[in-house]
Amino acid sequence: MDTPRRPTPPTRSRLRALGWMLLAGLWAWLGVLAASLAQVPGGARTAVVLTIDGAIGPASADYVKRGLARAQERGAAAVVLQIDTPGGLDTSMREIIRAILASPLPVLSHVAPSGARAASAGTYILYASHVAAMAPGTNLGAATPVQIGGGSPLPGGPSDERPAPPPAPAASAASAPAGGDGVTRSPRRGSSAMDAKVTNDAVAYIRSLAELHGRNADWAEAAVRDAASLAAEDALKRGVIDLIAASVADLLDKAHGREVRLGEARVTLDTKGLAIERLDPDWRSRLLGAITNPNLALILMLVGIYGLIFEFMNPGALVPGTIGAISLLLGLYALSALPVNYVGVALLLLGIALMVAEAFTPSVGVLGIGGVVAFVFGAMLLFDADAPGFGVSLPLVAGIALASLGMTLLIVRLALKSRRSRVVTGAEGMVGTEGRVLDWDGRAGHVLAAGERWAADGPEGLRPGQVVTVTAVHGLQLSVQPAREAWPVPHHP
Repeated sequence: MDTPRRPTPPTRSRLRALGWMLLAGLWAWLGVLAASLAQVPGGARTAVVLTIDGAIGPASADYVKRGLARAQERGAAAVVLQIDTPGGLDTSMREIIRAILASPLPVLSHVAPSGARAASAGTYILYASHVAAMAPGTNLGAATPVQIGGGSPLPGGPSDERPAPPPAPAASAASAPAGGDGVTRSPRRGSSAMDAKVTNDAVAYIRSLAELHGRNADWAEAAVRDAASLAAEDALKRGVIDLIAASVADLLDKAHGREVRLGEARVTLDTKGLAIERLDPDWRSRLLGAITNPNLALILMLVGIYGLIFEFMNPGALVPGTIGAISLLLGLYALSALPVNYVGVALLLLGIALMVAEAFTPSVGVLGIGGVVAFVFGAMLLFDADAPGFGVSLPLVAGIALASLGMTLLIVRLALKSRRSRVVTGAEGMVGTEGRVLDWDGRAGHVLAAGERWAADGPEGLRPGQVVTVTAVHGLQLSVQPAREAWPVPHHP
């Protein structure tokens, strides 16, 4: 009887491999521990740099809010917000300002590099920051709020109560010299009740930010009411900003020792010698910035709607429906984050519905052309074109409209062609087709037509195998006439 074999003791090579695995695991654990310790306050003192470059929108607000949170997690000593923006959406601007005011870290806003600007929403963010700085050759201001769709003066509104302004000088506003305070002002807009309401709210908001950090509140009001602008040197003289710095390192050195208001406390900044760490937008912020682009949002909506339509027309295709559903959801998310004009949305949907109706119920182009017109007007009114960076591209709208018009004309051409063509389906489609006589007796018999055996009537003398032409259909019986000479009929034993 065989005895069970005892297990072989582990060899030296196996023990060596096990030891290397334990050593590698220990090394990886030490790396993770070192990385986590580097993010704990008290580690290397750093200043995290966030960048706002371009129009301020939902992606910018998400990036700044999450950047401030990550800077706090990493134990940063300060956050530098580098700004170069023409302005943006009011809702996104207020989200950024709320994040700055709630931040436990000092936020130093820096309009840079040279040639950059902090216009409109950027001016508000600069006023909200604990330290406001500009690089040489930069400017800020022009913070007048803009409404969606504008407006005309209302009867009985402030414009009716206010006397007419004196006539402007012959020189244009662009060529007029700046005032003695270095402020460049643009002409005052015509006012209405809604304009006054929005402007007064914006003035109160920016004045509160200015008073919070001890900056020039009167000029801030002028930037809102008169769209006043200032260069960096004049802004420093007027007390609009705290200092001028050529770079981030220069900003940190000059801000060292300044006392700022951080929440309810007064804090002295210790920013000298901080290591600079730039925090670029991650994939989420870049994706959000892409889909909240008005042009891409419009394309996503169209792809989504047409994809679902093609799926309904061809059930089981799956690909059009899947792509369409994803695109439509992304487009709807973009619409929820952007300043949408609901009249534009209604016209856009009406235009698409009319163009789709043209495909199903051809109206010789009436529905299709009406749909193209409604689509163009809806696309033009869909977003707030007055907000910088949030208008729909005219070439894009024109391209989509031309493509839709071309499809409409193609449908009209096919409809007219089918109207002139012979009927090829149903009972009427049998008329004119050829068949073959199977058997015949007198004036009746059976013929093979369209792959089926039919009862038929016709002239006498028809022979099996003879080719006949269908002249009429009476229920389940055909009327036939001879077509040409008969061909041989195959015989089967």
